Amino acid sequence: MQLKNSSSRYGLVSMVLHWGVALTVYCLFALGLWMVGLDYYSAWYKEGPDLHRSIGITLFAFMLFRVIWRFVSPPPPPTANQGPLTRIAALLGHAFLYISLFAVMIAGYLISTADGVGIPVFNLFEIPALITFIPDQANVAGAVHLYLAWVIVLFSVLHGLAALKHHFIDRDATLVRMLGRKA
Repeated sequence: MQLKNSSSRYGLVSMVLHWGVALTVYCLFALGLWMVGLDYYSAWYKEGPDLHRSIGITLFAFMLFRVIWRFVSPPPPPTANQGPLTRIAALLGHAFLYISLFAVMIAGYLISTADGVGIPVFNLFEIPALITFIPDQANVAGAVHLYLAWVIVLFSVLHGLAALKHHFIDRDATLVRMLGRKA
């Protein structure tokens, strides 16, 4: 299988980034919902958030690479049967997902560093606390992080439903191209 995208399908790098980010986002969402219910005496009270933050920072790095990769290896053009409104909706939808993902990760960073302490990443290195001056930083960023996470998950479900619509109703190659098959 080819590494780069072609005019008829996505390459291996784009597919791994797409499906890997999707899986990671859902796992982080589930972990986040689970860990806020932990009590102080739970064995995971500290480990859950540490794991969540470490995976989130790693996801941020992969998202940066994903944006760069879109310039290095542009995605295949839309299928011929997609009209102008569908193309605009796809462009805006993808832009919304990218911007929302970065925003939710930045909000997570602001929550974690509000007290001036850096974020250890898998106990290998630490991301420093650079922004600590926003009034009520942890609470505001926490609300943004929570609600935006829900929006991303719900919007990604719509994204998946749109892909299924393209596959089963429009009978175009939008979905199969992201599975590595030719159009």
